[in-house]
Amino acid sequence: MTRKTSELFEKVDKNITALKLDSIPKERKKLLQSLVAYIQEKITKGQPVRLNFICTHNSRRSHLSQVWAQALAAYYNIPNIFCYSGGTEATALFPVAAETLEEHGFEIAKLSEEKNPVYSIKFGENEHPVIGFSKTFDDNFNPKSGFAAIMTCSQADAGCPFIAGAEKRIPVTYEDPKEFDGTGQQKQKYKERSEQIATELKYVFSEIKVK
Repeated sequence: MTRKTSELFEKVDKNITALKLDSIPKERKKLLQSLVAYIQEKITKGQPVRLNFICTHNSRRSHLSQVWAQALAAYYNIPNIFCYSGGTEATALFPVAAETLEEHGFEIAKLSEEKNPVYSIKFGENEHPVIGFSKTFDDNFNPKSGFAAIMTCSQADAGCPFIAGAEKRIPVTYEDPKEFDGTGQQKQKYKERSEQIATELKYVFSEIKVK
């Protein structure tokens, strides 16, 4: 899709623009076609697009996916995209995942201080923030029907064979950066995973045609 205008923060915009779609392996692009097709069908019919990114703990990959997807919909001016995330259990948004998004230019504010804090994650001055906190995929905060379940980790994909209310189930799994927690590679590995997710979702939204 050809870009028109963007209300994104300058750093977020620049980071998205710098992502190279030719870095995505052919097999990954093939995997992403189901997600492209789902979004395109909804857009063509003038229907809202609800994407629920699901991982085991809703603490890292699912949040990164949710936030990048919402920002990329704005980047490409694709209307009626509503992104959510959830897990097979609720834990907390891992602080390093939030810090990684801050490094990419997102503005993050912690709205509460409990064990499972709530974050406001903004990608543009006048854009509605993504509300980030850990929850199960069927939490009342998430849609109950008419959505695609995007499985971002193989454990959740294998361990949760049925997602109630999902119109379509699409596995787009990523390696867990958690493996590098507490190591000297932690910051770099979270950045790499975030950029991989962002690049692949940029490809997805760049393929969408809006009248």
